[in-house]
Amino acid sequence: MGKTTKKNAVVGQSGGPTAVINQSLVGVIETVAEYGEIDRLLGARYGVRGIIENNFIELNELDTGLLERIADTPCAALGSTRDKVDEEYCRKIFNAFTANDVRYFFYIGGNDSADTARIVSEMADEADYELRVFHIPKTIDNDLRVTDHCPGYGSAARFVTHAIVGDGMDNASLPGIKVDVIMGRHAGWLTASSMLARHDENDAPHLIYVPEAPTSKEQFVNDIAEVYSRLGRCLVVVSEGMVNEHGKGWNEQLLKMTHGAEVERDGHGNIQLSGSGMLGDCIANFAKAEITSRFSKKKLRVRADTFGYLQRSYPDSVSPVDRIEARLAGRKAVEYAAADQPSGSVAFRRTGNGDDYAIECFRAELKDVARITKPLPAEYINEAGNNITEKFRDYVAPLVGELPVIAKL
Repeated sequence: MGKTTKKNAVVGQSGGPTAVINQSLVGVIETVAEYGEIDRLLGARYGVRGIIENNFIELNELDTGLLERIADTPCAALGSTRDKVDEEYCRKIFNAFTANDVRYFFYIGGNDSADTARIVSEMADEADYELRVFHIPKTIDNDLRVTDHCPGYGSAARFVTHAIVGDGMDNASLPGIKVDVIMGRHAGWLTASSMLARHDENDAPHLIYVPEAPTSKEQFVNDIAEVYSRLGRCLVVVSEGMVNEHGKGWNEQLLKMTHGAEVERDGHGNIQLSGSGMLGDCIANFAKAEITSRFSKKKLRVRADTFGYLQRSYPDSVSPVDRIEARLAGRKAVEYAAADQPSGSVAFRRTGNGDDYAIECFRAELKDVARITKPLPAEYINEAGNNITEKFRDYVAPLVGELPVIAKL
């Protein structure tokens, strides 16, 4: 980098953990060791909170065997944070960097983390303080702009697919109506991945609802009733962020109806969805009341599950591609910084598909990745807005990997 001889670095993890987030961390650690340009590599405990509290772990000269075990361990080894970061908070981060002579900052996280990286980088530029800031993508939501896909998504999608395969067989064995709620407040990428569980038109999931396709309560009931009439069962997969015909979240409507002002909200003001089964229970109760009257049945079997946090970091559903690419993202961040490239975000570009699946990495501008989410494209949603098209299979299958083969009598 030129101007200084002492070059310290900080690496941190942010937001919801994933099954492969530590692959990115280890990618940073091992590449820093290879380049040898950094005196101290400091791991921030609990993300940006650790930076402003001067709570660091020394990451230099760690045992290779330990690093490999950490890489294969799900969830954030350094600890994560949900702190709501604004400009004042970023000023504290920047002040901590100047106090510790930090010249490199590697931040593993989603679009809010990219925005934190952007603000800190701009502060350094304004102060003429030499600092390279690189955002390393991570999110099971797969909703970061610019990049083809995000580390963490493939493994979460693999978990969802495995779960729906099993739940679909359960639903066929003991027919009824089943509702599964999948993470995805603003984007339906993870919910859409459930379509991989289908081997033929009668397989679950029979209906899939994502936030990008508004759905009225009337349509929802009609769709389930049609499938139930045809198959005598129905498994429905819904995104926690599904919206009605007016663009209002089902979660907010149904939860407020049953829980009123007691609905829990997170630090960003969003209704807490994945930490409980309330939304799934509300949808199941609503569907049961409406559909039971249509079929004149005294008892209709309707159940719901909320996959919640389980889908984020399940160690037995790690995608092989996801493991490799998450490590690569961490390595590339260090390589870009060592090559004196401007601060930015690591991004993937797909160069092959199917059996020839391949990607290449490139540096994206932080401002193009920060804050705004990337929705599931309309081409992947069927015209009725209640399912995912086969075209999506080509996109998601290479990221998930080989799946179980299901047999039927």
